[in-house]
Amino acid sequence: MFRREHSIPLRGSAAALCNNLSVLQLPTGNLRHFGVVHGPSAQLLSAAPEDGSLVQRQLQAKEGAGVSPTLITQVHWCVLPFRVLLVLTSHRGIQMFESDGSIMVYWHALDTGDAPPVQAVFARGIAASGHFICVGTWSGRVLVFDIPAKGPNIMLSEELAGHQTSITDIATEPVQGGDCMADVVTADDSGLLCVWRSGPEFTLVTRIPGFGVPCPSVKLWQGIVAAGYGNGQVRLYEAMKGTLHVQISAHARTICALDLAPEVGKLLSAAEDTFVHIWKLSRSPESGSIEVEHCHGECVSNTQLCGARFCDPSGSSFAVTGYDLAEILRFSSV
Repeated sequence: MFRREHSIPLRGSAAALCNNLSVLQLPTGNLRHFGVVHGPSAQLLSAAPEDGSLVQRQLQAKEGAGVSPTLITQVHWCVLPFRVLLVLTSHRGIQMFESDGSIMVYWHALDTGDAPPVQAVFARGIAASGHFICVGTWSGRVLVFDIPAKGPNIMLSEELAGHQTSITDIATEPVQGGDCMADVVTADDSGLLCVWRSGPEFTLVTRIPGFGVPCPSVKLWQGIVAAGYGNGQVRLYEAMKGTLHVQISAHARTICALDLAPEVGKLLSAAEDTFVHIWKLSRSPESGSIEVEHCHGECVSNTQLCGARFCDPSGSSFAVTGYDLAEILRFSSV
């Protein structure tokens, strides 16, 4: 169903971090941007499949206070209704750039005042919702930034306090058909999921309890929460009520990344067991229950996968990264 395409070379391997791949496809042309982090830098790559051209840029984390090097935890493009920003999170703070990484428009330092001496301080988990960007932190707080249509006048508008352990990932989807939908979900190291309704003030809709293992990656599609866990399970919940519909023993080891192709409801899962799987999500017309069909499985042998993303909204191609793998592997449908 999928065949391997020419890979994209990296200057170094991807760090062994979950969700360590971001992909941005511009509406015009076939140019795709890829972002990967390793240590104190993020690699940004722009690839044009037609002629094979490749442009690379490296971004360094802002040092802030301290003597140890700043380690980047995630890079992610946030597509807002009126602009696209590139967001870097690290052990010191949050940086926001113009989409090509050329100009930094905002820097937010993490407040370490309440952190115990043995606590690692970091930000992780990035997602855009309307004109807001949500970023998770080590303390379980989710910072909500209000983004203007242009310029650097970004403001921290709210801090969401639904979690007691470190945020692992955040997912959003556009609200469709009214303002009563749950459109943001946050996950943490205990496996707890919090479902929110965005707005001038975010409202907690429901909590979905964890069961003793972390939830490294989460996605949201048409009222369905897809969560990948440290025991290799993928669980599908009803977003508004938190009801568990489907439990899949998808992988043998920790799931490192999930992604969704919104046009068709395909779910991509990748794990440390070297496998990537694609699933088709749908709802039964009669009962409204969530149904799942396995579409494809791919083994990237001898590789600890750490990132995976669809490269287009129809799910016809995807890319993966792995620790100690100095390339981004690409696959496209036959």
